[in-house]
Amino acid sequence: MTHRIVIVGGGAGGLELATRLGKTMGRNFQAKITLVDANMTHLWKPLLHEVAAGSLNSTGDELNYVAQAKWNNFEFQFGRMCGLDRANKRIRLAAQPALEDRAPLPERELSYDTLILSVGSTTNDFGTPGAAENCIFLESREQAERFRRLLLSHYLRAHASDDDGHQVNVAIVGAGATGVELAAELRHASEELVAYGLERIPPENLSITLIESSPRVLAALPERISRSAHATLESLGVRVHTSTAVSEVTAKGLNTKDGQFISADLMVWAAGVRAPAFLKELDGLETNRINQLVVRPTLQTSLDDDIFAFGDCAACPQPGTDRTVPPRAQAAHQQASLLAKSLYRKLQEDKPLLEYHYSDHGSLISLSSFSAIGNLMGNLTGTVTLEGWLARKFYISLYRMHQMALYGTFRTLMMMVGDRFRSSTEPRLKLH
Repeated sequence: MTHRIVIVGGGAGGLELATRLGKTMGRNFQAKITLVDANMTHLWKPLLHEVAAGSLNSTGDELNYVAQAKWNNFEFQFGRMCGLDRANKRIRLAAQPALEDRAPLPERELSYDTLILSVGSTTNDFGTPGAAENCIFLESREQAERFRRLLLSHYLRAHASDDDGHQVNVAIVGAGATGVELAAELRHASEELVAYGLERIPPENLSITLIESSPRVLAALPERISRSAHATLESLGVRVHTSTAVSEVTAKGLNTKDGQFISADLMVWAAGVRAPAFLKELDGLETNRINQLVVRPTLQTSLDDDIFAFGDCAACPQPGTDRTVPPRAQAAHQQASLLAKSLYRKLQEDKPLLEYHYSDHGSLISLSSFSAIGNLMGNLTGTVTLEGWLARKFYISLYRMHQMALYGTFRTLMMMVGDRFRSSTEPRLKLH
């Protein structure tokens, strides 16, 4: 019987793994590869801040799972995992509402021999009162587009009036990569919107406030990069509040623990991540305090050799430390590459599983068209700090590497040509 590999979660890591396994074991029917996701399309998550600001038309960069499965010898199943039967090696998929005029999908089960969980992470609001009700979490394309529509509605209402000097206040909680990139992208969007004739709200009247509980922005990166990013944000007119924790969110703004009230018309929560809550109840699998599945260096879960987890949803140890692998895109990419090799070795060559060792290749932060900043790390070069035009080019190359993993070199090059053509002919902002 053909070995059944089921991958749950079509984010960057899960989709790359399904594609790699499909090209190897799926092509010659050495294994049946099935990818499960609750969406029909994939969009690279680091692009969501551009969707939110209207700088990126998401439909041009999303990938259809059904088409990717057809091209790469795996199967796609539309559904959301809601349960696990380890004894009988089955997962349960929740009932799904109807798509267009079709009948709804009933609850159903999928059988597996090897199960791989790559369901990513969700925003952690740390139980802050009012955060879930009043803030937008940039976890999906739908949420990013909702923010874009709300922002645009302010501009359109102002445009329809006879008064000048309209003000829009945006507050972003969390000055990690998402918060910093969104703040810079919104400043760029405020200038572009005026160029399109929506001048009732001039750029200086889009007030952007970034709130961070740590002493500095981009706290996970070296201090030099943090200082430079902070200075760039302030030069763009972004108000930056560090060492400031939010105690409550209301419909009108945010209360902080030091007694401030920050008025806001639109609020985004981008502080902290945790794994999806359903992982805590998966037939006894071990999880940590932020719902991550505890895994061994082989990426097998601690209590079941036939179930693997990787990416943001997995707590993978870093040998010689008491830390786990950070929830970063590069870690998911590395783990997907390792698992593709590891499973082939195990199933086709009867060799031991490989162990994962995290390699930090640095971080790059986009500051919209204004700049980019970050560091690259390598065995030969050591740590190199980049800023400006060169950093921007390296930042863009990260997305191209993701595309190459999914499409191959030739198709990625063709897409780059198409993107360059579209950028010269299409509007710079999505205005609907």
